[in-house]
Amino acid sequence: MTARRTLPVALMGLANLTFGAYGALCLMTVPQLLAARGVAQVTIASITALALVPTFCGFLVAPILDVRFSRRAYAICFGLLAAVIAFVAMRNLGSPEVLTPLLVTGFLAANLYYNALGGWLGTIVPKGQEGRLAAGFTVGNVAGFGIGAILFMTLLRGLPPVVGPLACAIAIALPMVLLAWIPAPAGTRRGARESYATLLRELGLLIRRPVVRRTLFLFCLPAASFALTNSLGGLGGEFGASERFVSVVAGIGVTASAILGTLFVPALVRRIEPLFIYLAIGATGACFTLSLSALPHTPAVFALALIGQNIFQAAAFAVESTIVFRSIGEDNPLAATQFAFLQAATCLPIAYMQALDGQAYDRGGLHAMLTTDAGASLLACLLLLPVVLVWRARRRATAITPLPAR
Repeated sequence: MTARRTLPVALMGLANLTFGAYGALCLMTVPQLLAARGVAQVTIASITALALVPTFCGFLVAPILDVRFSRRAYAICFGLLAAVIAFVAMRNLGSPEVLTPLLVTGFLAANLYYNALGGWLGTIVPKGQEGRLAAGFTVGNVAGFGIGAILFMTLLRGLPPVVGPLACAIAIALPMVLLAWIPAPAGTRRGARESYATLLRELGLLIRRPVVRRTLFLFCLPAASFALTNSLGGLGGEFGASERFVSVVAGIGVTASAILGTLFVPALVRRIEPLFIYLAIGATGACFTLSLSALPHTPAVFALALIGQNIFQAAAFAVESTIVFRSIGEDNPLAATQFAFLQAATCLPIAYMQALDGQAYDRGGLHAMLTTDAGASLLACLLLLPVVLVWRARRRATAITPLPAR
């Protein structure tokens, strides 16, 4: 591929706008639409929590992305499938029993797109550029969410019943045109049987490594999940915010916060251990969440809450992605599988905190939700800090151990 047809590393990640846009439809637009129909918040939280299930268990089917066809082909296929399912889901908002499995299936397709793209980019990113790629990848995810949040409500409210959902589906698929300017995927194609056998063998070896176990432990706890970004969309009424205000703040505010939250990450990860940055983001963000309980329930505070939560989540995403991209390497035949497995651990706490926050809101209102989310994050950071400190101490001890004399 010629140089003029190759995007800069940071811009390659913007193809992830498709995944972010589908997330906005499930986690911001659908909750608003269901709330307007009088659906209980606990029910809305349960639906969105179920929709998130593929984000942490989709790695079980991810080996298909490393089999036979290129990761580019898989990305195109699953991205378009997610857009089609989004159209069908918007046509079934009045039937929760139909809507829920559609959202779950669509998120599975979107997640496979995300994993195919991540595995693809992980094999072609130049060494030392992982931070820039992670920042662009995160901006694509969060900015896609923000743009979708404002665009989808505008389209669905302003266009006829069939045209609105169709326009939303086209908007989800549109960023995929960037795939044409990304270099071809690297890595060897395997047979399906060999791929799954290799996956099981390599996962077994991976999980037995102490460093990997600690990393998975860190990602699976809600130290920096910021699941409130997915719950606040249906709670605009608590703050006296109109549906239009919620959409505008979610669109403009979330997009800006995605950029702001990731700008400093590439420089920081070159100087500071990424796991320490991750814990610092989690603890600071939890304190911010707690402070919201003392503020009045006004539209301005709603905007502050939504934008602030997304700044912290975007920064956490960028650090997580940096760690994952560094682990892949060039010509990795299981790049998409490995990417999916490690990213699944980062998505698990978002899903279960989504359900836990919903239960807290149902029992004690907004104050209980904020306290539960922040308390879980602070507790996780306190539990993880000693692990990270011991990990660093052992790594330093290994690095300075003198070689035996000959």
